[in-house]
Amino acid sequence: MRYDYLIVGGGMVADSAARGIRERDKSGSIGIFSADSDEPYSRPALSKKLWTDADFGRDQASLDTASDTGAEIHTTTRVASIDREKRTVTTEAEDVHEYGELLLATGASPVELDLAPSPRVIYFRTFADYRALREQSRTASHIVVVGGGYIGTEIASALSSNGVKVTVVTSDPVLGSHMFPESLAASFDKKFTDHGVTVRRGVRVTAGAEASARVQLQLDDGSSVEADAIVFGLGVRPNVALAESAGLRTDNGIVVDEFLRTEDPHIHAAGDVANYPDAILGRRRIEHVDNANEMGKAVGRIMAGGTDPYTYTPYFYSDVFDDGYQAVGTVSTSLRTVEDWQDEPTEGTVYYVDDSNAVEGVLMWNVWKGLDEAKQLIRDGSSPPA
Repeated sequence: MRYDYLIVGGGMVADSAARGIRERDKSGSIGIFSADSDEPYSRPALSKKLWTDADFGRDQASLDTASDTGAEIHTTTRVASIDREKRTVTTEAEDVHEYGELLLATGASPVELDLAPSPRVIYFRTFADYRALREQSRTASHIVVVGGGYIGTEIASALSSNGVKVTVVTSDPVLGSHMFPESLAASFDKKFTDHGVTVRRGVRVTAGAEASARVQLQLDDGSSVEADAIVFGLGVRPNVALAESAGLRTDNGIVVDEFLRTEDPHIHAAGDVANYPDAILGRRRIEHVDNANEMGKAVGRIMAGGTDPYTYTPYFYSDVFDDGYQAVGTVSTSLRTVEDWQDEPTEGTVYYVDDSNAVEGVLMWNVWKGLDEAKQLIRDGSSPPA
């Protein structure tokens, strides 16, 4: 089969790209080849609304890509190779498909330890992972979450709010201290303990084993922790093997230009897997939903003949218990922080500055405005407001 537009990957980028294509081309054929067992869905819902909103069901997480755009979606289908000269892809089932324009939206895969995934060992990423964890949460008396970052803290909050006994294992000396200044990290950590979550701080997992309907983890301080199930949120690695086998340049992702093109003018990349030149932040790879949505739409328009580069700078956000934040740029305590609280530590802004006092990142804690101003500070290399 031949598709005018062929998309490898079935996540939120694929959905947004199909919609971007339709803005310029109402009739061109679109094929989406996804290794996932589910058609495109809202990934943030997996650690947020599906746990916190009783009126938000699984069906509402679907993005309705096929019905809205006419795309043909092939789930549980992996593309094994690309022939750039013939402009074809070959699936693992050895089916060959031609393309006019190709988009690599292969995303990223969770970092795994030497402990095989199973119904009780979940490296959280997909809708199937959500379903497995939801099933565990109905019967488990204790679940361990490994990782004190973005996904780990959301999952721990979700499980705890649904009545599950939770232990968080984090390498941070205080939960969140790799991102948040000292006072905010202390408050963030306390929020979890106040909700009955046990926090194991400053430790890493060295080994694990599953036996007799339990999972045991060995920690690097010599102790161990045992639970009915383990959820890992240790970050992800971009899925670049397909691009590399096709001879495309990779460097912490698939390298693209401002038009999201690879070295091959008929192959683009977008989303978690794309290393792109951000108009404000410089070249980088961004894994958050705002980037998936905006970059997906932009690359779809470009594939369909659009001539505008991708100049949008994305933000990210999180909700944990009754707190939430949005942020843009580099949010890391490897930079110096400048805090501006309206009501410490429940509402305020944190600026992350370099050695010259130029803002490189902005965190807005329970503040839901000011993104444009934050981006302008970073763009201008300004100091924090007086």
